[in-house]
Amino acid sequence: MAVVDPVADMLTRIRNAYGAYHKDLAVPTSKIKASIAGILKEEGYITDYAVEDRDISITLKYAEGKPLVTGLKKISKPGRRVYVGASDIPRVQNGIGICIVSTSKGLMEGAKAKAANVGGELLAEIW
Repeated sequence: MAVVDPVADMLTRIRNAYGAYHKDLAVPTSKIKASIAGILKEEGYITDYAVEDRDISITLKYAEGKPLVTGLKKISKPGRRVYVGASDIPRVQNGIGICIVSTSKGLMEGAKAKAANVGGELLAEIW
């Protein structure tokens, strides 16, 4: 069965794996998913990821037996795209979380996009 929204599928897989306290998970590979995994690693939400032939292997991170990610929310959906300017990029959970923005300079974390003064499509919020 074809997946309509691959990014939402990836976020759901991560949410479910954290909920079941899995050590790692695999998601089908694509460039945008690899970029999201890179941002999650850079921001400290996952331990590591590896891009293989057909899958991206993600190693999840826990602190004192509890998941670091408590929430993932897909903002822009296929039926309703959400675009933000550089000054309108939201703070997630009062600065505790991050948002992922697809800009003309590639996928970026919200604070970095705001610092670079670029807006784009608001993909997801993670906290």
